[in-house]
Formats: sequence, C-alpha cells, structure tokens
Amino acid sequence: MKVLVVDDERPALDELAWLLERDPRVDGVRTTDSATEALRILHEGGIDAVFLDIQMPGLTGLDLAQVLSRFKEPPPIVFVTAHEEHAINAFDLRAVDYVLKPVREERLAEAVRRLVEGGVRPGPDTDDQIPVERGGVTRFVRRADVRYVEAQGDYARLHTGPDRGRDSHLVRTPLAALEEQWGPAGFVRIHRSLLVNLAHVSEVRMDEGRCTVLVDGVPLQVSRRHTRQLRDLLTRRNRP
Repeated sequence: MKVLVVDDERPALDELAWLLERDPRVDGVRTTDSATEALRILHEGGIDAVFLDIQMPGLTGLDLAQVLSRFKEPPPIVFVTAHEEHAINAFDLRAVDYVLKPVREERLAEAVRRLVEGGVRPGPDTDDQIPVERGGVTRFVRRADVRYVEAQGDYARLHTGPDRGRDSHLVRTPLAALEEQWGPAGFVRIHRSLLVNLAHVSEVRMDEGRCTVLVDGVPLQVSRRHTRQLRDLLTRRNRP
C-alpha cells in the first residue's frame, strides 16, 4: 500500500518514513510537514493510508482527521504522537491505531498489519487476536479468553484469568471503544468501569436489590443502571 506521513517535526517525519519503507507491505511513502499540504496530496488520490501527528501548528492532526472523515471514502488513519491524552478523540474519529513516540519498529509493524487487514471492526464470528505489550514484548491474546475488561483512564485492562497480576494486560484503548467493537461478540457493560464477557459469567447474585456477577470466582458489581439490561440479556441467551 501507499502511505502518507504527516508530521511538522522533520527528524520524526524522516524516521517514520524510513521505518515504513523497510516494511515489505508498504509500496510507497510520501511525506509532508503540513496538514494543509496533506489535504492537497490526498485530493490528488493514490494514498491508501495516513500516518498522522496530532500536535501541529495551524491545522492539527485531529482537525485534519475531522476533515478527512467527511470524504466520500475517508483514508484509514494511524495517529503517531508523543501525547497519550488524545486517545479518546482519536478513536472517536475511527482511527485504526494510536502509536506513541518514540516509535518502535515492531509497534509500527503492528499498525501496518491492522491497516492491511482493513481496520475493520471485528464482527461476532471472528475471534480477534489482541496485541498486548509487556516488558517491551508484544504478545497476542484471544478475545474469547478475555473474562472482563476494567477501565483505567484512557486505557483498558484485559483480565484473562483468575490471577489479577499475571493474567491481566493493559491496552491503549478506551473502554467505550471496546464496548462498541466487542458488543456483537457478547461483551456487555455492567458498570461505567467494567465490561464483562457473558460467556464467562458463572453466577448472577441478587442481594437486597444489588446485583453481582461471578467471573472466575471474582465477584463484579453491577450498577443499578445496568442490572435490568444484564438480566434481560441473560434471560434471552438462555431461552430455547
């Protein structure tokens, strides 16, 4: 594929372009240090994806992404930035990935993989492989193995077993984005900070009007707002 790299800092621009040119899945790299110039290049056509910095003078990366979202066929975007706090806005704009600087080659390769696969949100019949990083190593976790997800600011912690230390993985995706993407696969919001995989719920307990679900022996509190919705879902799933 042919990509466009947009960054107002020339050293970062050159390094990212060099790394992308090393990837055999990338057939051509164009660069610009201006969001306005990027628009002109994109109007010319021939660009399959955009690697976009966020904080730039004048038209920012988020501003440019909002403009591109109004294209008849918006190009997929990977944000590349030194700032974590823009993640929610980035995923609201349907970004395929959000890569933090300094960029590591293996992390960039993962972003390219997501682009090659189309950046398509997983449907209910796919068992997505979730890339997780620990100690500088990227591993893959099966979505079906995720018991529940816990919000931690702009991040989410995936729990894949009873050991909350060993069996948990932090990913740079807001809980709201995972709720939207994984809802068709049976993940349900039970609290403003919790998303649970219904396939791993072993018990639902009611005690004095308060609801709790049991997942791998771990009790998880269901908010009053989500209690009725959860019980209705479980009833429908268990109905012949």
